[in-house]
Amino acid sequence: MRRAARSCLLLAAAWVLSGCGTDAPRKERAARPPATRSSATPTSKPMSHEIATFGAGCFWCVEAVLEQLDGVLSVTSGYMGGHVDNPTYEQVCTGTTGHAEVAQVEFDPAKIRYGELLKWFFKLHDPTTLNYQGNDHGTQYRSVIFYHSPEQEQAARRAKRLIDEAKVFSAPVVTEIASATTFYKAEDYHQRFYRQNKGHNYCRAIISPKLEKLGLEK
Repeated sequence: MRRAARSCLLLAAAWVLSGCGTDAPRKERAARPPATRSSATPTSKPMSHEIATFGAGCFWCVEAVLEQLDGVLSVTSGYMGGHVDNPTYEQVCTGTTGHAEVAQVEFDPAKIRYGELLKWFFKLHDPTTLNYQGNDHGTQYRSVIFYHSPEQEQAARRAKRLIDEAKVFSAPVVTEIASATTFYKAEDYHQRFYRQNKGHNYCRAIISPKLEKLGLEK
């Protein structure tokens, strides 16, 4: 996996980025209870709260990182960006639905700014690998920022440009930046997966080491 020549760089005095690859066994499908069908979830929030949506590989991992941040009120795992309505996990895993595994974040901008969430997004995965993270391969694992406002789009494009200009990574950032579409909440057993399944092989091999490397509580 391509990594930054240096593990940490200062970018615009606020962007501290480190290589955070996921070189470990491919994500196993969890043994699961009878599936609860996903349904389209409208974006609703109190006026003082905002929504951000990120795809950075397996949503179990993204959720486990982002839910640790002060100012993040909730993180929901789901699917976005594809052409299939109400997709199931099994369908998304085929890589034919166009959907990415994503984490949708509700946050309080008075406590954590969108730019800070972008910083963590770029820290928690390798944004230079196209359609894979570690051994998880497929378009469903692509690096993607789904923006919910013109301001979010501007911030995301600026962040990507600054990272490339500073040559933080040894290869160009391939993160897709696209307008948010319908968000489909993933099956119930995917929600808060790490907290409820810390003994799962993927959690022990990938998520726990990542949280430790990022200095976050396990």
